[in-house]
Amino acid sequence: MKKLIILFACGFLILACKSDKKENQTKELIELTPAEKIANRYGFQNWNNVEYVTFRFNVTKDSSHFQRLWEWNPKTNDVVLITQSDTLKYNRNKLDDTFINADKAFINDKYWLLAPFNLVWDSGTTISEPEKSVAPLSNKELNKLTLTYSNTGGYTPGDAYDFYFTDEYVIEEWVYRKGNTPQPSMMTTWEDNQEFNGILISKSHKKTTDNWELYFSDVEIK
Repeated sequence: MKKLIILFACGFLILACKSDKKENQTKELIELTPAEKIANRYGFQNWNNVEYVTFRFNVTKDSSHFQRLWEWNPKTNDVVLITQSDTLKYNRNKLDDTFINADKAFINDKYWLLAPFNLVWDSGTTISEPEKSVAPLSNKELNKLTLTYSNTGGYTPGDAYDFYFTDEYVIEEWVYRKGNTPQPSMMTTWEDNQEFNGILISKSHKKTTDNWELYFSDVEIK
């Protein structure tokens, strides 16, 4: 009888532990902010495992084409810029005037690549509460969240970004507003989602007003 009681007690404790674990996981999920949920939808929870990123940043408009290739070690902040005419290596922890222009280009290109992560990475920002809104390009009703940067610090202070995303926290389009002006400075789609070792990348961004596309190729994330 004692053995049965002990076994029953152990079984009850195991079930209780599983229940507590499930409850804690549910609680953690509920406590995530909308910005964190977007970032996690794109694999932010896997970012600490990333040691190497390479990507080619491309912009085409009509018959013109621009590109530059980046290699980046996030843990050491070593960056390599490769263009048709030059190769430049630097470390973001040891920046000087020699590398400022290259670093501005890197921040811009990396922002397009990993914008969902900047929702949780960046300090000195304000993030609005999500609201239902009609997306300007597709005219679909989506969720809208606005990320606004402070007027000090960074390469482009005061800018704002409106993210339009689904109930599954997938971004479908966004609006960039330079200096937080009411009127859009740029609007593009988010398309061609592809996962790279747990990191989801939207490889294509298009305007609908002209023959313009920003896209990524040669993406590798290890």
